[in-house]
Amino acid sequence: MKTVSDMQQLNKMKQENAVFILFGGEHCGVCKTLRSRLEPLLKQDFPDLPSVYIDCEISPNICAQHSVFSLPVVKAYIEGRLIVEENGAFSIKKLLQSIERPYKLWKDAL
Repeated sequence: MKTVSDMQQLNKMKQENAVFILFGGEHCGVCKTLRSRLEPLLKQDFPDLPSVYIDCEISPNICAQHSVFSLPVVKAYIEGRLIVEENGAFSIKKLLQSIERPYKLWKDAL
């Protein structure tokens, strides 16, 4: 999971492609655990979906622009459309299931 701190780079990824974003922080233990659990699952289930990590302590402007005011938050976009958003306590299994259909439709359309 690549760390991104540039708003332009992130916006380009959201508009032109697909991207999974995890918003977290250095002092968020849940965020660190979530990142380590999600990375291999995303690579396995959605190999063409780039995943990025935004550290809200380093890039508070990006987090504010995305209405992230508590951690952790995950968002997934395909061609500029928000397809999934979860925050706080959520099921990883349900998160992956909610990405599955839009991801498949996107891949089939390529």
